[in-house]
Amino acid sequence: MTTASKITLVRVAFIPLYMLFMYLSGGEPNAWMWVALGIFVIASLTDYIDGHIARKYNQVSDFGKFLDPLADKLLTIAAMVMFCQWGKFQAWALMIVLTREFAVTGLRLVAVGKGTVIAAGKSGKFKTASTMIGLCVMMAFPAIAILNWVIVSIIVLTTVYSGVEYFIQNWNCLWDEK
Repeated sequence: MTTASKITLVRVAFIPLYMLFMYLSGGEPNAWMWVALGIFVIASLTDYIDGHIARKYNQVSDFGKFLDPLADKLLTIAAMVMFCQWGKFQAWALMIVLTREFAVTGLRLVAVGKGTVIAAGKSGKFKTASTMIGLCVMMAFPAIAILNWVIVSIIVLTTVYSGVEYFIQNWNCLWDEK
């Protein structure tokens, strides 16, 4: 297993710890929320670090290509679910995010079955980064409703845009060749 993949696994291992401190915070601005925020920031930074190491030291692997986006999705969705539980992230918005993630994952699976690998696009990377930053802001200022609404809106817009882009660019993968 590569160093990059080990770092990705650390991100996955942080998720239950993050959720524990989020749960203890009760969604209120308190010490537990700050601990959860610290864990989330560290876990989010591992996304940049593992990618940098993988490219710099030629550690790109099929396992890493599978695990890295999965770790990102698990981390961000864990935060969204916690905020949804407290009424700070609307369920319809979470459903849009989940639908996009399942749809793009399905598209990638179909493409792989046809011998094509769909790499992460710039809009997908921007979506992940803006989502992670937005969720950090929500943790830092959980009581500001209008800020939460703006962040949820940005997350939904970047999610929809990147999902549509993946399908437009890879539409041909969905059709059987005859």
